Amino acid sequence: MKKQPVQKREKKEYHGVAALIRDPQVIIAAILVLAALVAIFAPVGDREGITNLQFGLDLEGGSWIQLEFQADVVTVQTPVDINAVAKSMSNTLDCTVIPIDLGKVEIDKKFTEAELKSAVEKAGAVFIGSEPGVGEDTADSVKRILESKVNSLGTSDVKVNVLTNLNGVAQYVRVELAGVDMQEAQEIVGKQGLFEIRVQSVGDSTEHVLYGDSVVSVQTPMMDPATGVWGVGFTLDDAGALALQKACIETGATKNPASHPINMYLDSEMVYSAPLSYELAVSIAKHPVNQLSASTGVGDEGKKQAQELEVHLRAGALPVEVEIAGSGSTSAALGDYFKIICIIAGIAALAAVALTVYLRYRVAAIVLPMVLTNVAEIVILLGIAVFIQQLDLAAIAALIAVLGTGIDQLVIITDEVMHEGRVPSKVLYLKRLKRALLIIMTSAATVIIAMFPLIIMDLSTLKGFAIINILGILIGVLITRPAYGRIVMEILSKKN
Repeated sequence: MKKQPVQKREKKEYHGVAALIRDPQVIIAAILVLAALVAIFAPVGDREGITNLQFGLDLEGGSWIQLEFQADVVTVQTPVDINAVAKSMSNTLDCTVIPIDLGKVEIDKKFTEAELKSAVEKAGAVFIGSEPGVGEDTADSVKRILESKVNSLGTSDVKVNVLTNLNGVAQYVRVELAGVDMQEAQEIVGKQGLFEIRVQSVGDSTEHVLYGDSVVSVQTPMMDPATGVWGVGFTLDDAGALALQKACIETGATKNPASHPINMYLDSEMVYSAPLSYELAVSIAKHPVNQLSASTGVGDEGKKQAQELEVHLRAGALPVEVEIAGSGSTSAALGDYFKIICIIAGIAALAAVALTVYLRYRVAAIVLPMVLTNVAEIVILLGIAVFIQQLDLAAIAALIAVLGTGIDQLVIITDEVMHEGRVPSKVLYLKRLKRALLIIMTSAATVIIAMFPLIIMDLSTLKGFAIINILGILIGVLITRPAYGRIVMEILSKKN
């Protein structure tokens, strides 16, 4: 008996909502929106606000300080090894000189151009020029140390941006601390943080013993319950302990402690001075002692000084001196006011966009998906910002810009797929959608290229503006625009 051919089951086509809930692009967009809402509003830790969004000092209140490096980068032309030039200049100028590349050296102090030229010529090289600032490695070290110091304040809303010129020389570093007052900010980041121990030798003369780089661990500030004096305990490495033992024995601090006190300095300002105790003097005379303590005073002032000393000891000193070149602050009340204004501005922008689109199409079935797609894009963007970006006024401006460009691109899609108000066939529709997305991708690529230098140059708040813009563009091109195209196809098909 001849078998009957098996008939292939026709694939069922879905339309309307049934088609949309099965579309991968729409599903991905919906999942990302839900995930973003969870990231924004899910209760995490001991947050103070109703969201997990991080705000910069423009919206949170806080301080900013711009520091200028007290150093020079010298360009030379030399027939000899640059390391030899650096060593010779270091001996001549009595400072630290390190090579940056084959034709540049970094000097950790400020000198006149005449002094620099003389030192270069003495090293057998030709002086080309100099400019204030430091090289990339030193700038990265400064940024790392400052981040460590400000993080010790217990705030996560911190920005440390090194401002670098086109020659790769960093002249300034800008620190933004949301929720931190100006005085506290200046005490922590407005100084080099160079810790030094000296011992009194003869008369008012003191002898250098060690710097803070010999400190290997630091204790939490504690108050002596018997005296009420605050202090910070710390541990020296073996080399530091040996240096202290040698200095105490040679100056006589172990035999006559009262005449040879131990002095501790922070940026050349004395923070502790006292003779060795009898027990400590006996111990140091016999063997190196690693455990030391610095007393800072009593009451709230003593506690504050102890905490500041702890921060500098833990993070270490900056490799070069810095000076405050500028500073400013925003009050918490003003920050809250800016938040309200930003919310109003965002709602007004969205309403204006919705009205404009409605006046163009006069069809609510098209306008509503456009607006909702735009809102979804902003929600996804905010969900990502929870993890990577503070929201300041520049970032808010970028969000509004993303909102405007987003609607513009949705209009391009809508105009491209509609033909004289008629719905084309599915094949023709997809062809037109592809063409519209290609236009959008080309436009998006130009904006990303234009924004990228702002990220590379690390220009403070402009970097956040660029990041939000680029993220918004990528979310739109890869997620929300294709999803919108699929939604519009179903709406127009149903309409006709």
